[in-house]
Formats: sequence, structure tokens, C-alpha cells
Amino acid sequence: MDRIYHIFSFNELKPLIFTQLDFWLFFIFVMFVFSFLHKKLLTRSIFLSVVSIFFYYKTSGIYVTLLIVSLFANYFLGNGIEKAKTNSSRNIQLTSAILFNLLTLGYFKYAYFFTESFNKMFHTKFEVVNQLSVWANGFAGDGTFVEKIILPVGVSFFTFQSISYVVDIYRKDIEPVKNFFEYSFFVTFFPQLVAGPIVRAKDFIPQIRKPFTLSNEQFSWALILITKGLFKKIILADYIAVHFIDKIADAPQAYPGFVSILAMWGYSLQIYADFSGYTDIAIGLSCLMGFALLPNFNSPYKAISVADFWRRWHKSLGSWFRDYLYIPLGGNKTGGLATYIASLIIFIFLLFITQWYELIYVYGGLMTLYFIVWFYFPFYKNCIHRDLNLLITMVVGGLWHGASENFVIWGTMNGIALIFYNYWKKISPYENSTALIVRFWRIFITFQFITFTRIWFRLEDSSQPLAMINHIWNHLDLKWDIVKLVFQTYSSVFWIITLGYFLHWMPQSWKDKGQDCFTKMNLGLKSIIIVICVFLMYQAISDTFKPFVYFQF
Repeated sequence: MDRIYHIFSFNELKPLIFTQLDFWLFFIFVMFVFSFLHKKLLTRSIFLSVVSIFFYYKTSGIYVTLLIVSLFANYFLGNGIEKAKTNSSRNIQLTSAILFNLLTLGYFKYAYFFTESFNKMFHTKFEVVNQLSVWANGFAGDGTFVEKIILPVGVSFFTFQSISYVVDIYRKDIEPVKNFFEYSFFVTFFPQLVAGPIVRAKDFIPQIRKPFTLSNEQFSWALILITKGLFKKIILADYIAVHFIDKIADAPQAYPGFVSILAMWGYSLQIYADFSGYTDIAIGLSCLMGFALLPNFNSPYKAISVADFWRRWHKSLGSWFRDYLYIPLGGNKTGGLATYIASLIIFIFLLFITQWYELIYVYGGLMTLYFIVWFYFPFYKNCIHRDLNLLITMVVGGLWHGASENFVIWGTMNGIALIFYNYWKKISPYENSTALIVRFWRIFITFQFITFTRIWFRLEDSSQPLAMINHIWNHLDLKWDIVKLVFQTYSSVFWIITLGYFLHWMPQSWKDKGQDCFTKMNLGLKSIIIVICVFLMYQAISDTFKPFVYFQF
């Protein structure tokens, strides 16, 4: 009875995630039932919707009700857009759908952040009240539900999928699904539900109506992805995080400055291995069930520029922002009132909230330069609009990752870097060079910049990033005995970091040959290899529970 209770109850300390044995027991059950139902498409959609909602309950508890409400609301709003007979009615339906999703996301993710920011800017003392818990406690009794607003796992992901669905119907890029269970399956499909990749309706819904197929190549590829994802998460991400990065990030002042640099290099590997490991597993699991999810990463640390990096990193989110924010703002061609208002809001926020004045000067100087050019050289307006739209998109992208000042700064820095690169590439003598040394140098510079900005991504308190930078600058302590001691103390961590970057920068042709070799093996040998790899990986698993980093987004 205790085991049954454990299976059907929510434990916030042990959510159902890919690295837990309970998840694989759950997946085996799903595949067993799926093998009997896959030919009945509607029944298959109903079953996978139910188990996906159960999966979300096991990761988020009571917030599964939020997901269910979102499903019904967006399904009917999408149908309303399609059935509307006038443009005004369609606009009202679309506006209602977008407002519902954005207000839902804003309430659960940004209520405290926006309130605190408003209080700082206008010296007010407003407080956030969780009206949902007040209402619920009125029925169930005081203290039944916590009063603090808790961020539901994956809310940013399924909210963005819902927005893209209704917008694509409005644009007539897709037609509404045939029934509610097709829509619920599209949104809740459990491999990608809580941390992506973000799935587009036009890419996924047609697959719901196709029969199940799985070739030997697809099966082998799925096993490779799942094993690779577990390796990335357990070995490359969790091990170096628990045994090195977390210790340095919690108290950088206790270590020489160069150790913080090593920790941030390690963190770049950790967050890539953690997030791409999740999406590798998600894509592999989906493939085993006959569904294709688009790749989310393309060796991002091989990027030769900031623009190239953002084409390779979190591709599903980047394409979402391009199609549903950047282009609607005007893209490369134009800009409207929304562009100017958003740019002004960003500047006001940086001016009143952040304490990093150098960034304020850069942003303010950029805005001043744009105003002068716009006034005296109006034929450059398109360039100004492109830059402002790009900057807004990156700032919103930063805010999407987390409700804090640090994420806004992180997004702003990347936006400014993209703007700088757009002009630099026009005059750079190395832009089209194929020389190995030039490529190496461009990759090195890009990687260092991305790693530097991640200081704001990793540290939570707004004062911590500049404190770490000052500590690095003032306490490098590059003495041989100290350097030797650090490398001896964390030798296993540094070997794993070296291995991780070697595998990442390995030529793709080598990886393809390894995959082809694995595909040609018989099933028995494949099984033995996978079992040995998984067994060895789990010997290194840490006692400290480490959820996937992007669960918080």
C-alpha cells in the first residue's frame, strides 16, 4: 500500500524526472500499453494525454489544474478564432487568448519581480497577494494552501506552445485540431512538457494522425540519444556541479580568483550538458513512440560569433521569438510604437533597478546615438529598427529565463553583442576567412563572451555577479603552489570537464561514424552496450538531488 501511495502521490523532493528509476518504470508501462493502442489513433491520443497529465502531476502537484485549465481555454479560443466570421471577432478572440496566456505566465512567474521593481522605481510598498490561495483557503480552511505564489514547472514552455497554436490558427498557417484530445496530446506530450524543446503545432499535430513507424536506424538513434542524454546529465552536468561549481558559486571569496574563472568555464559545460541532455532524452523517447521532435542544439560552443551561437543554442526558443516577437515588431525592416515604448521601458528599468552603471552608460549611449542618426540620417531608420527589435527580443528572452534583474542584464548584454556583431561583420577582414587559426580565435572569443555573461545567469542575487568579477580581478593569485593544489584537489572534476569539451568539439564526422557502427550491431550487442554504459554512469550519480536546470524556467 505504501508503494501504491508513493506511485500516485506528489513528492516535491522526488519529482518524476528522467534520471530517476521511477520514471523508467513509468515509461516501460507507457510503452507496454502504447504497443496495444498505437493503431487506434484517437485512443492513443487519449491515453498519452492522460499519462502526460499524470506525469505533470508527479512533477508539479496541484498545479496540474493550471495545465488542465490552460488546455481547455486555449482549445476553445483556437476554435473560436477559426469560426469567427469577421476580422474584428477574430482579433478579439486572438487578443483574449494571448492575454490569457501572458497573464497566466505573468501571475505565476513575474508577480513578485514586477511588484518589487515597481516599488523600487516609484518608492511604493505594494505587496503580492496570492488571490488563488485566499479563495481556495476560504473553502478548504486557512492554511490548507500556501500563500506564496509558487512557479509551476514548465509553465513557460507550455504557455509558449499554446500561444503559437492560437496565433498560427489566426494567421491561417494551420487548422484547429479535430478534437480536444489531439490538442491536449500536442501540448502535454510528456517527454518535452516541462523543459522543451518547444513544439510547433504545424510540426507535431500532423504526426498525431499518422500510424506508428520505427525503423532500425530510428531505434538505434533513439537509444544513442537517450544514453548520451543520461551521460550529459549525470556525468558532465551533475558531477561537476555538485563537486565543484556549486561550491565556488556559493562562496567565491573563499577561493583564489582564477578558480571562479575555472568554475564559470565548467558552468558553461554544465548548463549545456544539463539542458541538451534533457532534450536528447526527450527526442529519443519521442522517437521510440514514433514522434519526431526537432533538434534543439547544434554544437553551440563551435560557434564563431554571438549570432552563430544563438542560431545553435535552444533553437526552438530562438525560432519562437523570431516568429512571434521579432518579426511582429518589424524584424529587419521596420518598427512601430511598440518598438519605441519597449526600448524606453528597458532603459528606465536599467536606470532605476540595476546597479551596474557601465551597462546603463552603454545602453543610454546606444539610444542617444540612435536618436541622433534617426533625426539627421533618416535613411538609416531600418538599421535602427532592426537593432531595437533585436535588443527587445533578447531582453524579453532573458526575462523568459527568470524573473530577476540578473536575467534582464544577461539578455541586454547578449542583445548589445548581437548589434555590435551586425556592424562588425561588415568591416571585419576575417569574416569570410577559412584559416584554421582565425576560426579557432573566433570560437575562443565567442565562448569567452558567452561564459562571461553566464555569471549573471548562474548567480541569483543582483549583487553577486559584480562581486565575483571584482574578486577575480583583485585576487587572481596565479602562484604555482596554489594552482597545483587546486588542480590536485579537483582533479577528477577537471578531467571530466576536459572530456566534456573534447566530446563537444570532436568533429561531427567522428560522431556519425560511431552512430553508424552502433546501428549495424545486432540487438543483443546493442542491449549489452547500453546496459554497461547506464550501469557505469549510475555509479557516479550524486546523493544530492539535482533537477534539470531548465525546470525553473
